Amino acid sequence: MTSRHISVFADLTLEDRPAVGGKGGSLGELTRAGIDVPPGFVVRTESFEHFIQALEREAPVRARVEALAADDLDAIGVVSRELRARIEAAELPADLKAEILTARDALAPAGQSPIVAVRSSATTEDAVDASFAGLQDTYLWVMDPEDMLRKIRSCWASLYSVESVSYRRRQGFPEAQVAMAVVVQVMVDARTAGVMFTRSPTTGDRSVITIEGAWGLGSAVVGGEVTPDRWVVGKITGEIPVRDISDKAIRHSPAAGGGIEDVHVEDDKRREPCLSDEELQGLRTIARKVERHYGRPQDIEWAIDRHTNKILLLQSRPETVWSNKEAVPAATKAEDPLLHVMSIFGGRK
Repeated sequence: MTSRHISVFADLTLEDRPAVGGKGGSLGELTRAGIDVPPGFVVRTESFEHFIQALEREAPVRARVEALAADDLDAIGVVSRELRARIEAAELPADLKAEILTARDALAPAGQSPIVAVRSSATTEDAVDASFAGLQDTYLWVMDPEDMLRKIRSCWASLYSVESVSYRRRQGFPEAQVAMAVVVQVMVDARTAGVMFTRSPTTGDRSVITIEGAWGLGSAVVGGEVTPDRWVVGKITGEIPVRDISDKAIRHSPAAGGGIEDVHVEDDKRREPCLSDEELQGLRTIARKVERHYGRPQDIEWAIDRHTNKILLLQSRPETVWSNKEAVPAATKAEDPLLHVMSIFGGRK
């Protein structure tokens, strides 16, 4: 099902990023590549544009952001609070609301109500040359349909957070090119979840996969609220030379009325590895497949369903730290190559 406002993952690729954002495009790409991804849909940027245009008729939005100086945090804070309040208070157009609710109902068997994650997906997010990852909002374990609609507006509003606006002003992104799509995805009731990198995040070594995980939902790992277990796995050989098992005192679990809560981990499980060797090899196989598909190192979020023990991917984005380092030349080009050599030896005492 794809319309002006809604696209399901199976209909999307990375080429659709201008309309569905980095996260939406990636989830579509993974789905079409045969990777197991929880089903979902994207509220496309056309919906955001329609919504923002209605607000612009009342008072400027984008022009106010572009008038801000990148280093004027006080002014950014004032504009951010005003714009976020306006977006969160505004009503969704009736036709858009109906379309979103219909798409939500399709995520569960007839007569059942799906539990979803509502995740921001900015058009500039997860790009190779710049990443907005972490600058917009994500809401987990959203049970009520009206609450889901509120969370969608909150995701749109998060595009105008102080952090996001400051980042855009520093990077010089034109506001007319910045838009927000929203991913609505079936929640995984995770026994274990975490992240993995198809090159070492500490050394840049591309021959290994680093896997980090903890009990419960992956938000505790991504948010830094628990020190995860960590393994380094040979990408080709499957050997596991590093096993760092941490004391995992808490886990993120679904709360009864929606959202998530901190739960104390049972004493006998706190220092127990949250992944078996078989699961580590399963993650290695998936990581290699994803990296081959994209043709570059990846930063991947994963979860293991507590009911089926199935590994599911929640996101894959380009690894940027080491890739950006490799893109920077070791020395600035000079007209006379000897000038670079002379500057090195001339500085030694």
